[in-house]
Amino acid sequence: MKYKRVLLKLSGEALMGDKQFGIDNARLAKYAEQIKEITDLGVELAIVIGGGNIFRGVQAEQGGMDRTHGDYMGMLATMINAMALQSSLETAGIDSRLLSAIEMKEIAEPYIRRRAVRHLEKGRVVIFGAGTGNPFFTTDSAASLRAIEINADVILKGTRVDGVYTQDPEKDPNAEKYETISFDDVYANGLNVMDMTAFTLCKENNLPIIVFNMNKEGNLKRLIEGEQVGTVVD
Repeated sequence: MKYKRVLLKLSGEALMGDKQFGIDNARLAKYAEQIKEITDLGVELAIVIGGGNIFRGVQAEQGGMDRTHGDYMGMLATMINAMALQSSLETAGIDSRLLSAIEMKEIAEPYIRRRAVRHLEKGRVVIFGAGTGNPFFTTDSAASLRAIEINADVILKGTRVDGVYTQDPEKDPNAEKYETISFDDVYANGLNVMDMTAFTLCKENNLPIIVFNMNKEGNLKRLIEGEQVGTVVD
């Protein structure tokens, strides 16, 4: 097993499956199966999930809404996704805890770093909801920050594509995939791995990022066991 403690970053859009909006329960169940495969190996797993399948603060701003207001609404969207994911995990027999950066004591524990680490040490999957709790920061930034705080070995960014490419592979059939790439080369080539704040946090703290296709069953386990899956940024 190559990684002992990991942070898995999932986009909200990933939860839509084939839908145009909201949450696809079948997709959630598939994710729970993959997560169980690695927790059964003894991996300590934390998860950050986006909210783009429900609401995006940036889009709200473009429509004339105050950005701060929109970002807080986006944080609430991440909590809806986090609760749905927690329910799927528990259905699959995985013990989990939901920690929120915004206090919501009826549905989640407040985010306290030491508590999060203790849950991980006890074998519980920890879901971090509500981003960083601050507007103007994405869930990518939340993933980087939490991964550094809990001393994760790596960030696994689960997406619809199987790595980092020279161009968008969904638009350019000639795009070439990188097996590994340095932080500096990502900067120099203007590649979109994470937003710049999140990316810089990882670079400054020597935290590698692996971008991979979460929708291909078995990828998560193969990655944890040390196989070359996706693109490694370090």
